[in-house]
Amino acid sequence: MTAAAVTDSDTVPRPGLAERFDRHAGRLMVMPAVIVLLCFAIFPLIISAYLSLSRFALAPGGFTLNFVGLLNFRKLLTGSQQYHLLGTFGPFGTTEWLVVGAAAVLILFLLGRYLFSGRATIMGTIGRLITATLAMALVVLLTATILAGGVPGTMVTTLIYVGAGVTAQFLLGLGIALLCAQAIRGRNFFRVLFFVPLMVTPVGIAYTFRMLADMQKGPFAPLVQSFGIAEWSWATEAWSARLMVLVGDTWQWTPFMFIVLLAAIENQPRDQVEAARIDGANGFQIFRDITWPSIAPVAATIVLIRLIEAFKIIDLPNVLTGGGPGLATESMTLHSFIAWRTQDLGGSAAVGYMLLFVSTIVCVSFFNFVVRPARRFEA
Repeated sequence: MTAAAVTDSDTVPRPGLAERFDRHAGRLMVMPAVIVLLCFAIFPLIISAYLSLSRFALAPGGFTLNFVGLLNFRKLLTGSQQYHLLGTFGPFGTTEWLVVGAAAVLILFLLGRYLFSGRATIMGTIGRLITATLAMALVVLLTATILAGGVPGTMVTTLIYVGAGVTAQFLLGLGIALLCAQAIRGRNFFRVLFFVPLMVTPVGIAYTFRMLADMQKGPFAPLVQSFGIAEWSWATEAWSARLMVLVGDTWQWTPFMFIVLLAAIENQPRDQVEAARIDGANGFQIFRDITWPSIAPVAATIVLIRLIEAFKIIDLPNVLTGGGPGLATESMTLHSFIAWRTQDLGGSAAVGYMLLFVSTIVCVSFFNFVVRPARRFEA
């Protein structure tokens, strides 16, 4: 029996090269992408993590990296660079305490409702605790630097760009998409026209708005001077400078919202819309009951994409204002770039990792609390 088995096994042909290739084709096809990802994504993350824990210094014939632990992060959060990242805090009054208290009550209510809902999991609880902690910290930071009369740092400025900018872009994009979805004359022309800003580079947009906003020689200078405000300069005031950056960013990215939302609106069920119109429903009722439920998953997804991109804003504040006046328009990405340009590689990497942490928590929370429910709603 043993000899026969050995003989039979020897007569079975071994798989050839082509057969072995077919058997492992999936792994072989994925391997180049994995190698590229490791080289251009994960490896820089590891190197930057080491840099954030080190101090870079030039030395004869090269440079030195001295391990300093969390010193770079402590400088940003509680040390000499706190004013740069977090800002300067103002004293809390009654209004500030009420705002912080209301936010704390709301966060605890939402967290408690999840814990006692009967569907709480360990990972879900940990994730919500991280989100709640970051949300409360950001509320305190915004209150201390804006409401309390402090000076916002680059983290607060970045949050302003992300929150105000993405909200304005979404509302404008949705409104224009709803208009261009109507049976109006020349709507194809307007669709192309509204899409043009997305094809311009951010640096080109920044220089364009820098020329347009010139109150001395710009094209709108005569109009501004006719109102007797020729001596005013938006670049010398913090909020007007931030507003100009937001206007440029909104002008660039609204077409992205517009084109995707327009495609979603045109793919909504036409039979339901026609039936609603026959039943006497007005435009708002059709939007509320038919259009919005059908485009909600797409809307949530593109807002998430814009959130990820908005955290990286650097071109507009760098070209328009150079981060000024002072630090008023400097984003965290520009903060990291300026630190790198001054050869503070450890501080630059630390700022980058702070941005990575905040943006990851915000975007993951938005995905879990907005995108996923929207997709379940569609199903």
